[in-house]
Amino acid sequence: GPGFSQRLKRLKMAWLIFTCAFYAAMIFLFILKKKIWAFQTDERNPPSLPSWPIIGSLLSLRSDRAPHVFFQELQEKYGDVYSLMMGSHNVIIVNSHHYAKEVLLKKGKTFAGRPRTVNILTRDGKDNRFSCSRRLCVHRTNHGCNGSAFSRVPVCREASAMCDVLEGTQSVAVDLAPELTRAVTNVVCSLCFSSSYKRGDPEFESMLQYSQGIVDTVAKDSLVDIFPWLQIFPNEDLRILKECVSVRDKLLETKYREHKADYSDSVQRDLLDALLRAKRSSENNNTSTQGVGLTDDHLLMTVGDIFGAGVETTTTVLKWSIVYLVHYPEVGTSSCTDMEMSGTWRCDSNVLSDRGNLPYLAATIREVLRIRPVSPLLIPHVAVADTSIGEYAVKKGARVIVNLWSLHHDQREWKNPDLFDPGESRKTEPGCAVPSASYLPFGAGVRVCLGEALAKMELFLFLSWLLHRFTLEMPAGQPLPSLDGKFGVVLQPQKFKVHAHPRPGWKEVANSLTNPDPPRCH
Repeated sequence: GPGFSQRLKRLKMAWLIFTCAFYAAMIFLFILKKKIWAFQTDERNPPSLPSWPIIGSLLSLRSDRAPHVFFQELQEKYGDVYSLMMGSHNVIIVNSHHYAKEVLLKKGKTFAGRPRTVNILTRDGKDNRFSCSRRLCVHRTNHGCNGSAFSRVPVCREASAMCDVLEGTQSVAVDLAPELTRAVTNVVCSLCFSSSYKRGDPEFESMLQYSQGIVDTVAKDSLVDIFPWLQIFPNEDLRILKECVSVRDKLLETKYREHKADYSDSVQRDLLDALLRAKRSSENNNTSTQGVGLTDDHLLMTVGDIFGAGVETTTTVLKWSIVYLVHYPEVGTSSCTDMEMSGTWRCDSNVLSDRGNLPYLAATIREVLRIRPVSPLLIPHVAVADTSIGEYAVKKGARVIVNLWSLHHDQREWKNPDLFDPGESRKTEPGCAVPSASYLPFGAGVRVCLGEALAKMELFLFLSWLLHRFTLEMPAGQPLPSLDGKFGVVLQPQKFKVHAHPRPGWKEVANSLTNPDPPRCH
């Protein structure tokens, strides 16, 4: 009736007035906050993109370019360090190695915080960035990466198994991604808790599923991170992330209980045993500093961190390597010539110490890591205290994103940075271990990739096995795979298939090298 119509009009008017008042208040508070902040700081703020109340700089970030490429383009206008607002969060973008090393190395602990969605992965920050569990993990995962059987044997076993599978598919083009993922995952499982899986194993499939779910959801810019007040509403990405983390934690807890049940001080089978030993040592000796802070959560999150850092990243680099090998077949040919002329290649001795004998293969891996960094925008860091980057002030809570893509494509540091050229990338100064100071494929500092040494070993071994046994080619009539990646936590290549043709006489070549004994990894 008329009465209801009048009440509806008054309700709409009240809602309109409330909305206008709300936005007016937000604008006033936003301006006031900026004025107070500008008044209180004695240092100059980084150049900033235009920003608006509530939405921040979102209007200025509209682009059909991938974020890492777009941020590099903005560098020309705003400089090597600039800021933007993501909702209520101040985000600082770092595009040069000088400032990046200040964030990651010089002030690594000050910038060691993580956003909310990342902390979900580590049970509110119970990861290993400062604890002795990290030191133990680095030692344990690095142990053997220069020759010990602890790391070498699982990699050789999985590389051999992968090649055997590929040898049975020579008549058809195949997507190598599933076999690469299985091989790398099995290496990490073997090192962490002495497990190895066959294709189709339910536990293994569950592991692959939750790993992919975590990568897919963390990869997205969570609106809850941008607008914290949205956490009161249902959030599908956050729900999926929590479910995947729950599945991961249940699997890790099962492995942990099994290891505790049959643990022996006289035998150290894997990383989980090493962590258990450190924990028990700290419990038996309160004065020991080696085990300080080691709780069950720390141990589980340490192993979870190994999986997060060791599977998806290494698999992605291997896929990019194959993409560039089919784009540049002469690179694969030169690498094979390296192996044949060095006279030292054998699957059981082909470790990092052999890289000096296989310079072109080592240079190819470095160049792939440079031109397609697996994580072009390193996972955001959060300032845990008021600090600075260079001449610019940084307030506590600010997020800092190191644009690794800019570092690896900096024309001031690299000759023809968009050109894939292993020959150029390996031209270093005498005694220099890396091509440029702007080369940071694994990050640096307290948040450096935990499995860097293991990843380098896996890349070197898996690729040398593939190139020694196969020639990789695109199917006839098919276009070359795209060099444009799919942006996320890792920069994934688009799906593609290749023919893996066995190289004639590869077995005879392997058996005729320096040591006549047959390869022991088969």
